Amino acid sequence: MKVGHDIKMLIDGRWIEGEGPAIPVVEKWTGADLGRIRSAVVAQVDAAVAAARAAFAAVRIEPYERSRLLNRVADLILNDREAMAAMIVAESGVPWKDADNEVARAAETFRVSAEEGRRLTGEMVPIQGAAGQSGRMAYTLRVPRGVVGGISSFNSPLNMVAHKVAPALASGNAVVFKPPVATPLSATRLFELMLEAGVPGGLINLVHGGGAEVGASLAAHPGVDFFTFTGSTPVGKAIRASRGMRATALELGSIAATIVCADGDLERAAVRCAQSGFRRQGQACTSTQRLFVERSVLERFLPMFLAQVAALKVGDPRDRSTDVGPMISEAEAVRAEAWVREAEAKCARVLAGGQRRGAVLAPTVLAEVDPGAKVLCEEIFAPVLTILPFDTLDEAIERVNATPFGLAAGLFTRDLSRALKAAERLHVGVVHLNEASSSRVDLMPFGGVKDSGVGVEGPRYAMREMTEERLVTITL
Repeated sequence: MKVGHDIKMLIDGRWIEGEGPAIPVVEKWTGADLGRIRSAVVAQVDAAVAAARAAFAAVRIEPYERSRLLNRVADLILNDREAMAAMIVAESGVPWKDADNEVARAAETFRVSAEEGRRLTGEMVPIQGAAGQSGRMAYTLRVPRGVVGGISSFNSPLNMVAHKVAPALASGNAVVFKPPVATPLSATRLFELMLEAGVPGGLINLVHGGGAEVGASLAAHPGVDFFTFTGSTPVGKAIRASRGMRATALELGSIAATIVCADGDLERAAVRCAQSGFRRQGQACTSTQRLFVERSVLERFLPMFLAQVAALKVGDPRDRSTDVGPMISEAEAVRAEAWVREAEAKCARVLAGGQRRGAVLAPTVLAEVDPGAKVLCEEIFAPVLTILPFDTLDEAIERVNATPFGLAAGLFTRDLSRALKAAERLHVGVVHLNEASSSRVDLMPFGGVKDSGVGVEGPRYAMREMTEERLVTITL
């Protein structure tokens, strides 16, 4: 795939152009032309789903062979590491060090999926323990659902695709996938590598286009048996409504929080929270947006934390020492800056940052924010973090739980009993003890509660979502 050329779709093993409007793809730092996608039309979405259904019915790949193919994809990703990292930097604005790490993580996601696919099984059911069933036995099977449809977000344009595609293939499904219009290059290159690895063309289909047209058509398509989506909560709710009883996994928004207790490792917390709030420009659903700090150590912790924020290098994401680059668009940076100005108008103090230049918003730390300000009540998805003092851990937990969201939270404390009790009470899908809210390892289960979504990602856990459990009984 050449940057600057038309970016094609993959349907039934053939690279074709969309028949809808052309959409430019630009470099997020310079604004340079990276190419154009032509949006799919409904008939092309239909064709992609039909190709996937036909391939699922016709192509039988045994678990060992699936594993071999997925490991081959991982090898090809790593062989192309430098070019793929450069592609992520260009299309998303993610700094080089994060982009390079994302390529390695995507390869690992394929490797973990390859391994999990070899041991995807059901379980024995102790039917003989029921009265009168001594002559029977029972067990369950994990059966692929069929066609997995998927849409990902721009903030992780390669590894997020891997988290949807690799488990789907490892569990025996076919795929129809739509990447974001802002960041289609990495996904397209990944599909090229999957073909190169030998994955049958009909099993992996790629369509381009906007969410309102192509995405909605794919999500609601009657030929899609399972749908996996990462994005905003309003869009996720619309997808779920359109799918009725058909299975769906939704990884949605959040207002992620991290709690720093007086007995925690303050130096470690300062480092981890600065990274969590501002790496990837704060454009992650688990980025720490609210940082609760026990009041008794606030004066000691704050200088440590602000020093870590000040040390972050802001600027050109192609510079391998840069920590914070441009947001996905200038319009998004303008929106986030407006939220900061709104908080200031309500007497908030800006402790760091607050300035914007184009699409780059400096890492911003706020204090004394009005409880009704948008920076506290809505997901900002930007490098903006608010300091919130608390007096008791009970109070902090209640405030963390008081939003409609529940994706991830972090807690720093040396008190094991306190930590484990808090883990039970924090109403989120993921609790990190002595880590910030954005910590993630690709093999772990990952999913939210409340308005943060349904279903679980992580290869092993996603594969259980992407298969059906079937009970088999045998009368001897």
